[in-house]
Amino acid sequence: MYLYLGGDTAVPLRGLIGIFDLDTVTVSKHSRDFLRRAQQEGLVRDAGGGCDLPKAFALTDKGVFLSPLASATLHQRFVKTVRNHSEAA
Repeated sequence: MYLYLGGDTAVPLRGLIGIFDLDTVTVSKHSRDFLRRAQQEGLVRDAGGGCDLPKAFALTDKGVFLSPLASATLHQRFVKTVRNHSEAA
């Protein structure tokens, strides 16, 4: 199962750690430091292809994926995907 983040990017749910809103997360110095460090280490990818400002990011076991979609939209997609999978099983 995958979560679509925008553009041509989808991430496996198995590796998903969390979905975060950029406006609220970047208020914290620790969060800004984390994102800066991830960027310096080449672990940040832009799921929007640079076309739109990112609104949220998904933290996975493979890195940080910036998304032009709102965190609430990503959460709804996550819930719907999990629900559909459990109903099919």
